[in-house]
Amino acid sequence: MKSIRRWLLGWLIFGMAAASAVAAFGIFQTARQEAGELFDYELRTIAVSLPSNLNGAGDGEHRHPDLGGLSDDRVVIEIWDRGGELIYHSMQAPVFERLPEGFSMVEQGGSQWRTFGVQQKERYVQVAQPISVREDLALRLALHTLWPLGVLVPVTIVLVLLVVARGLAPIGGLSRALSTRSIDSLEPLRLDGSLPVEIKPLVEALNDLLQRLHTASQAQRTFIADAAHELRSPLAALKLQLQAASRDGSLKGEGQALERVEGRVNRIIHLVQQLLTLAREDAQPVTSMVPVSLRRIGEQVVGDLSLLAESAQIDLGLECEDARTPNDAYTVFADPHGMGVMLANLINNAIRHTPRGGRVDLVLKRAGARVGFDVIDNGSGVPQAEIERVFDRFYRGEEARGDGSGLGLAIVSRIAERHQLGLSLRNNEGRPGLCVAVFGLKAHDAEAPVALRV
Repeated sequence: MKSIRRWLLGWLIFGMAAASAVAAFGIFQTARQEAGELFDYELRTIAVSLPSNLNGAGDGEHRHPDLGGLSDDRVVIEIWDRGGELIYHSMQAPVFERLPEGFSMVEQGGSQWRTFGVQQKERYVQVAQPISVREDLALRLALHTLWPLGVLVPVTIVLVLLVVARGLAPIGGLSRALSTRSIDSLEPLRLDGSLPVEIKPLVEALNDLLQRLHTASQAQRTFIADAAHELRSPLAALKLQLQAASRDGSLKGEGQALERVEGRVNRIIHLVQQLLTLAREDAQPVTSMVPVSLRRIGEQVVGDLSLLAESAQIDLGLECEDARTPNDAYTVFADPHGMGVMLANLINNAIRHTPRGGRVDLVLKRAGARVGFDVIDNGSGVPQAEIERVFDRFYRGEEARGDGSGLGLAIVSRIAERHQLGLSLRNNEGRPGLCVAVFGLKAHDAEAPVALRV
């Protein structure tokens, strides 16, 4: 995947490095040319300024001209008389042939030399200097000129990194704003006023898409809620009419047939109720958290389902673990209605899948500042291959019992998601049955005076 940041940094740093290399080469060439002109001037000055009494052939007894600091430049001086005889030569220096007047380049001793010759009245003077001296001076001049550039390049690279990071910061902020949103949050993006003009069209397009998704989602939720509501009323009326007709004898038929019809109607009514509950949960993406007594909600749900448990000869009970006091209310921050629906669906599901004579327990637990609960039964459990799918809507396993709709655990998953709770389902170890664990409810400070809601 292509990265804008890497692309910008790569090309900017590469372009800067290439420009710096070209500038360094140009500066070196300029310094080399200037050094050459300076040394040519030096050679010419030495040649025309030599004293007229300078003679000898380099036997070590003649006087040398006072060249001062020029000796460091390795200048070689040669003088010929009018007859062409060499009358002076610098000590410990190579001997050059007599070259034409003016500047010349010559190869001597494996090195290149720059020479200058001038014809005077009684003599011919020739001065030579190695090219390496000029190159060394040009390099020193270039380094003296390039060191500010060597400091400027790293500073500029750091500046480019900071500027690119600052310039792309709004894109990072937009990504974080989208990544931290929940799946139900379809509100428009609201960023600060420093949003660059180039990113505003992208934000506007995203907001338009979010608005259309919100409209479509609302239409879907409204349709499901309206359809469930419209179906519930005529189905309830149909059930009442079947019961009335069965009592007054106006409905003729076998008892088993009537029971099947009534069972099918009950199943449809249960499905519609579950659809209505699921639509209501989907329509509430934001949960208002208030202090509620989880124990009181559990007692109420257990009481409401006790008749169903008794009819199935199932022992239904409530247990409290790690209670702070004997009357610990297990006060948590939650949506009271959502907690009641979650507990009712979990316990109802456990009762439906537990054989006669079985047991279903609601166990409240504490873990530091967090509260949770387990719903444990001793039924047949869930095959390991189906555990990841039981929370899908309308999914019923191959070994599912009862006349459920396949929406109970989906509703539980939706409520847990709204409350940002952990939800796990596992088979009991060493014994039959299933355990559904809900954890992560924030415990309320028991010392804070608040009114509890159930």
